[in-house]
Formats: sequence, C-alpha cells, structure tokens
Amino acid sequence: IVITFAGAMTSFLAATTGILQNDLKRVIAYSTCSQLGYMIFACGISNYSVSVFHLMNHAFFKALLFLSAGSVIHAMSDEQDMRKMGGLASSFPLTYAMMLMGSLSLIGFPFLTGFYSKDVILELAYTKYTISGNFAFWLGSVSVLFTSYYSFRSLFLTFLVPTNSFGRDIVRCHDAPIPMAIPLILLALGSLFVGYLAK
Repeated sequence: IVITFAGAMTSFLAATTGILQNDLKRVIAYSTCSQLGYMIFACGISNYSVSVFHLMNHAFFKALLFLSAGSVIHAMSDEQDMRKMGGLASSFPLTYAMMLMGSLSLIGFPFLTGFYSKDVILELAYTKYTISGNFAFWLGSVSVLFTSYYSFRSLFLTFLVPTNSFGRDIVRCHDAPIPMAIPLILLALGSLFVGYLAK
C-alpha cells in the first residue's frame, strides 16, 4: 500500500511540477520522474513485469525527447528557455517530427509505444478494487492529463508559436545533421513499434 501511494504521489507531483517549468530539459526531466512514479505504483500493485515493460518502453521515447531537445538547444546556442524559442518548426522539421513522436508516445497516444504499458498500468490499478488501487488509478489518470498539457505546451512554445528569440537569426539555425539524425530516427521507430511488438 505504501509503495502504491508513494508511486502515485510521485507521478502526480512530478507532473504538476513539469507544468510550471520553462526550461525545455527540466520539463523532460520532470516527466521522467512522473513516469518513474507509474513504475513504482505498478510494483505496489504487484505487477512487476508491467513495471519493467513500461521502463523498457519509456527508455525509447524519453531518449528520443532528450536527444531532440539537445538538438534544439545546440542549434540555439545553448538556450534552454522555451519562452525565448518559438517558430522553429520550419527550421527544424526533422527534430520537430521526432519530438512530436516522442511526446505522443509519452502521453500514451493510442497504438504508440507508451500507450501499451501506461494503459495496462492504469487498467490493473483500476481492477484491483482496493483503496490504494483506486487512489493510484485516479492520480495516474490526472497525471496523464498534466503530462499531455506540459508535452503539448513545450511543443508549442518551442516550435509553433511566433518566434521569441530576440535578435536571434532563426534562419541560420539548422536541423540535426546526419550523425544526430540517425539515432533520432531509430529511437522514433522504437517509440512507434516496440510497445506493440513486445506487448
């Protein structure tokens, strides 16, 4: 019971904190803490294999998100504040597509890798019919909403809103070169298919 409560609270509080961040890497880091909360409460309801399954799936889309963020930060001269970015989708089409893929997998969009493990964790928590299971299910469900919010917020602030890079020449920024693009594409394929193939 204690482990289930601790995991659910970790998932919820980390997702809540992620909403308040403006640093691109911090948003992704807090999302990692939130996903670890799911793994912990899966262990708390005695579903260790599902917890490991989510850990494996999480490795693909979180590595994709961190590498995509690194590509943006590198091209923006180490700027990490999303409020000073914006309008990068046209200059970074590959990185934008990869970050969109990672974000959709993170929030558990149907039929992507994150969906298969996160959905099972919430389903198992709900069908426990215990106080701790219901607590974990409801907090986990709210955490999914918060995760969706900060994931799309980071995408919009970084890539879609009008540029806020004061005095910075966005045109000179470049997308990920081939040595950086190859691992991004491989991780994106993992974020697409690994959950389905391993379920």
